[in-house]
Amino acid sequence: MNDTVVVGVDGSPSSLAAVDVAAHEALLRGAQLRIVHAFSRPADLDPMIHGALAGAEQRAHDRAPGLEVTRTVASGETLTVLRSESRHAVLTVVGGRGRGGFGDLLLGSTVVQLAAHGYGPLLVVRGRPGPEGPVLLAVDGSPAGAAAADFAFAEAALRGAPLAATHVWNTWSEPTPYEGPADPLNVVVDLDRLRERHQRLLEEAVAPWREARPGVAVELRLERARVRHTLLDASRQAQLVVAGARGHGGFTGMLLGSVSQSLLYHADCPVAVVRGTE
Repeated sequence: MNDTVVVGVDGSPSSLAAVDVAAHEALLRGAQLRIVHAFSRPADLDPMIHGALAGAEQRAHDRAPGLEVTRTVASGETLTVLRSESRHAVLTVVGGRGRGGFGDLLLGSTVVQLAAHGYGPLLVVRGRPGPEGPVLLAVDGSPAGAAAADFAFAEAALRGAPLAATHVWNTWSEPTPYEGPADPLNVVVDLDRLRERHQRLLEEAVAPWREARPGVAVELRLERARVRHTLLDASRQAQLVVAGARGHGGFTGMLLGSVSQSLLYHADCPVAVVRGTE
């Protein structure tokens, strides 16, 4: 990775809002900003270059004076172009709605594929304008979740924001060992024991980063509830939600199931999806 933040632009209001966020993220990192547009019809290219892309560049300069900004236009399919660009980025930013080259970004599986197979963190700008509150980290304790924790703590430090590390558990999200006759209906759940185990999981999942970044104020949130509803509700008081691209337990198939889809489509603030090392 180098010191570039990439933002996908198609001229839609959502992509211009993404430029604002991307410019701010680049400024925080001391990075440059690359504005990227994918096109499939050459007839649309000239108006885009001299219209929306020029406007996006000016918008970035207005948002972050002194920021180094470059523009790239590429012929090709949205996912292919952005995936290629993400290879050279510390962060890739896209809007939650779009048109033209990025019009299908949050339709079907495109954003899921980009999050799962792109390079580096993906930030989807959506939700209320100017969100405030903590950085919300979705903790599941999986090895892949370490990359998400690293990113979330770094974001909290850059933004001067507290971090709310949230782990949601329930008795139906994973198999529960029990002692007794081999009768599938004879299941005895020790809630206190489960709660203690999940509390340890939460504490251990964030411990290395709490130690590495002592300046970040951390709140540990352990909740017994449904994962999707709990995270969506928490996003209403957060400025950013950070989740890993792979998980287990309550976050099984994070980028393939209902939890990830709900965050990407319905969260009330931007959502960052972070891939771990393969």
